[in-house]
Amino acid sequence: MPARATAPRVKTTRKVALLVETSRSYGRGVLRGIEHSAGTRSKWSLLHQEMTINTVLSEWIRESAIDEVIARVHPLTVDSLRDLDVPCVDVQCRGDFPGIPQVETDDRKVTELAFEHLGERGFRRFAFCGYQFAHYSEARLGCFRELVREASCSLSVYETPESRGAPVTRIEQTDPEDSKKSAWLASLEPPTGLFVCNDIREQQVRKLFQTLNLSVPDDIGVIGVEDDDTICPLSNPPLSSVQPNSEQVGYRAAEVLDAVMHGSSAPQAVQYISPEEVVQRLSTQVIAVEDREVARVCRFIREHACDGIDVHDVADFTSLPRRQLERRFRTELNRTPHEVTATQVAKVKQLLLEPEMTLEQIAPLAGYRHKERLSAVFRREVGEAPGEYRKRRK
Repeated sequence: MPARATAPRVKTTRKVALLVETSRSYGRGVLRGIEHSAGTRSKWSLLHQEMTINTVLSEWIRESAIDEVIARVHPLTVDSLRDLDVPCVDVQCRGDFPGIPQVETDDRKVTELAFEHLGERGFRRFAFCGYQFAHYSEARLGCFRELVREASCSLSVYETPESRGAPVTRIEQTDPEDSKKSAWLASLEPPTGLFVCNDIREQQVRKLFQTLNLSVPDDIGVIGVEDDDTICPLSNPPLSSVQPNSEQVGYRAAEVLDAVMHGSSAPQAVQYISPEEVVQRLSTQVIAVEDREVARVCRFIREHACDGIDVHDVADFTSLPRRQLERRFRTELNRTPHEVTATQVAKVKQLLLEPEMTLEQIAPLAGYRHKERLSAVFRREVGEAPGEYRKRRK
């Protein structure tokens, strides 16, 4: 009688609850990373709960026989998560929760990128705007203080007091702190490089700049964190921001969870993920100068270069004699006021990254009447034709 065949082992589907809010780009990035990691593993069933960070657990989680959890753990929810008695990975790191492995963005490296970026723009005075008791804000402020002190520069700080442990997840329409923030912003001596703890914080102070007649980036260069794909481009001017690698945070969290489920011990130390880069936009597209008339002229050039102005328009704008303006430009920037062309070329480079745009379409947007003139100037300034530049940047 032939031996009975051994039945294949059937893998059990593992239900993984994802308690991560999607209202901000960071949370959405974490979820994408988890999804990508889950795609490399069999029998993962991802169950997402849309929630704010400190929301109590829904009944469906308790009733769904969850096997594992990846969550932005909050002190108000940690006990209920422990009650589930399943492995959990924290991607918030708001506190020290023994037995729960943690994966988080490296706030020190985020801050270093922001400080280096502002420093490269020539800022020697710095400011920080954040939230008191918000863990990520305090971590970034602590590192920023160190970097500013090591560079022998000055630092001004404003933190909105908030109840300890309360998450910052939305923009309030009215803020009773506005008068205090306005007074603080008005006290900053131009030019100042301002580091805000996240992109939402920038929106809360941005509305005050215009009422105070502060020019961004000439008076205050501003950089945020998260590179939110909605907030940053809509800011006026568009906001430069440190781009965290939130997808890698999610991917790594899924790896840690999978390892724990297969018998590995949970990492004791926080797994820190380095940010990707600074995404520069107009809020820091400046060379910080102490000479306010030079800064004013730079702003005029930046705002009107693509309107077809030339060096004569620049001379008419300033109250300084042309030779004196040129001398002060060389002293402050080691260049001449002939910055109109450089600004136009920068615009052309930006538009060449749009593959559907022709030179005929680009020329008027950069202040040129004819594409032939644009091509000649671009080749002279860049060393290659616009078409060659576009191919190289693909």
